[in-house]
Amino acid sequence: MNNPKNSTSPDPMTRRDFLKTTSTAAVGASVLGGLAVDRSAYAAAGDTLKIALVGCGGRGTGAASQALSVKENVQLVAMADAFRDRLDGSHNELMRQADLKKRINVSDDNKFVGFDAYKQAIALADVVILATPPGFRPIHFEEAVRQGKHVFTEKPVAVDAPGVRRFLAAAEEAKKKNLKVGVGLQRHHQLGYLETIKRLHDGAIGDITSMRAYWNDAGVWVRPRQPSQTEMEYQMRNWYYFVWLGGDHIVEQHIHNLDVINWIKKGHPVRGQGQGGREVRKGIDNGQIFDHHFVEFEYADGSRLLSQCRHIGGCWSQVAENVVGTKGTCEVNRYIIRGEGGNWRHNGRDDKNPYQVEHDDFFQAILDDKPYNEGEYGAISSMTSIFGRMCTYSGKMLEWDDAIKSDIDLSPKAYAFDARPPIVPDANGRYPVAVPGKDIHWWTSDQV
Repeated sequence: MNNPKNSTSPDPMTRRDFLKTTSTAAVGASVLGGLAVDRSAYAAAGDTLKIALVGCGGRGTGAASQALSVKENVQLVAMADAFRDRLDGSHNELMRQADLKKRINVSDDNKFVGFDAYKQAIALADVVILATPPGFRPIHFEEAVRQGKHVFTEKPVAVDAPGVRRFLAAAEEAKKKNLKVGVGLQRHHQLGYLETIKRLHDGAIGDITSMRAYWNDAGVWVRPRQPSQTEMEYQMRNWYYFVWLGGDHIVEQHIHNLDVINWIKKGHPVRGQGQGGREVRKGIDNGQIFDHHFVEFEYADGSRLLSQCRHIGGCWSQVAENVVGTKGTCEVNRYIIRGEGGNWRHNGRDDKNPYQVEHDDFFQAILDDKPYNEGEYGAISSMTSIFGRMCTYSGKMLEWDDAIKSDIDLSPKAYAFDARPPIVPDANGRYPVAVPGKDIHWWTSDQV
């Protein structure tokens, strides 16, 4: 089968269905007032596309490497990060890749450090890669669109409902400016997933009645506090463990699996309930996030998704999606379909690295000047993950319509290393953690 190219949303789920349950239109009117057109980025064949990297951690470095490996004429011209050591480490790593060196032209004057560094880097580029902690994604994306730049942004696109609405409004403005938007949900560019889900949509197992999704593993890095750090710097260095920065691992990682289920169902959940907590990873260095979440999501047709994500070592490890239909079953991540019409499996021999393919497709759309905007399903899947966190933190049965309208904004009042973060530790160095049955939504220390 030929490789199907993805250029917009996974299916007509749509924007109309999504927006009718949100206040995005109203939010858009206020937010977009500040997104006046500076210029629209466009490159004719033969032009060099100038790239800026905003966020120079491991994923940002990887995304830059993939962007510099496309067939188009591209050049990395600017880099930005809150920390100079992260920026320099990323630049050094990219320069060690011999096949990329000729495409890197970042002078010291074009290395920007600090909370406002993104604005300066964006101004120098045609294409912007956004790979900071996701709590910054809405404001960075908004600025890139305001300046008229094509954007590839990592997932998730926000950590709270106001951020999702803000991102979605900017994605609409990007369409008006003919800007291309890619979102790092790379399974949409993975041949096995594309072929498998097409067969599901074509009825290979009938109507899909139940789903399971997993992201269970041992967890990620911990960076101990250093004596010289301010509280803001400590949290920025350990962003994964603070909800205002990373969203909890149900948002930062499990989004991939939830996104696949939304893609299959051509829609988002309408309600959900769940449970979670901190069983093992609950030390001072583990911030405030849970180490396990379980959510039962219900979709509009009454079908249920059972969703698990866990960060506990020594336990069953699984990253997968499975669905059951009226005429068969599918192990989606393994590309296996067992149906009444027979069994099928994608052999994977033609698969390419989806992290590379998503950049290939994105840059090809820029060169061909074709419509390309993944912002909508990126926002929907981000909100699905946030919705799941709201369910586990509260222990309540929640409705999507209420969750997407939430006005709980987790962002800080000021972005500076000497500013007070939204959450601060108590006298014993411990951070407030959600208590199911008590906290219907997440709160900040200002609201305790």
